[in-house]
Amino acid sequence: MKKSRILMIIGTLLLLGLFVFPLWNITLEAPQYPIPLGMDIHINKFADTHEFDIKNINLMNHYVGMQYIPDTIPEFKIFPIVIAIMVVLGVVIGLKGNYKLFLAWFVLMTILGTAGMYDFYMWEYNYGHNLDPKAIMNFKNPDGSVMGFQPPLFGTKYILNFTAHSYPKIGAYFMFVGMLMTLVAFFVGKNETKA
Repeated sequence: MKKSRILMIIGTLLLLGLFVFPLWNITLEAPQYPIPLGMDIHINKFADTHEFDIKNINLMNHYVGMQYIPDTIPEFKIFPIVIAIMVVLGVVIGLKGNYKLFLAWFVLMTILGTAGMYDFYMWEYNYGHNLDPKAIMNFKNPDGSVMGFQPPLFGTKYILNFTAHSYPKIGAYFMFVGMLMTLVAFFVGKNETKA
C-alpha cells in the first residue's frame, strides 16, 4: 500500500480519539475556590473536571442570571454522527481514492471544524449574555449596559474576580494531528503520482 494511503487512513482514524477524550476544557479560577472549577467538553457531553464542578458553576451563575449548563444540547447528537461519517469516508477514500480526494476530505473536515467552533462560540455568547433580568445580582459596564459573562473561545479572560481559561484537550489534539496527516497524505500522494 502506498505511503500516502497509509497516512490518510491513520490520520482519519485518529479522529476516533474524539469518542474517548475531551475536546475542550473551560476552567474558572477564583480566590474562593482553592481548587478551580472546570468543565470538560466532549463531542457528546459536558463532564465535571472535578466532582460536582458543573453543579457548583450552575449555582454560582444563578446569582448573575446565567442559564444552567444543560445535561445535553442538540449538537451532542449531531457531532458523533458527523465524526463517524467523516472517519468512514476518510478510510474509504484512503483505500480507494486518489490524492485529490485526500485534499477534498481535509477541506470538508476543516469547514465542519470551523462550523463547530462557530457554534461553540455562539453557545458561549448566548450563555454569557442572555441573562435573567430578575437575577439576584446585576452587574453593569461603565457605560451602563449589562455586563456579559461569556468565557473566552480560546485563551484567558478576566470576568469580575474570576479568571476563565478555555483551551483544547487531548481529543482536539487527536483531531488536529489526524487532519494534518491527511494534508501530508495529499502532498505525498501528489509526489507519488509524479514519480
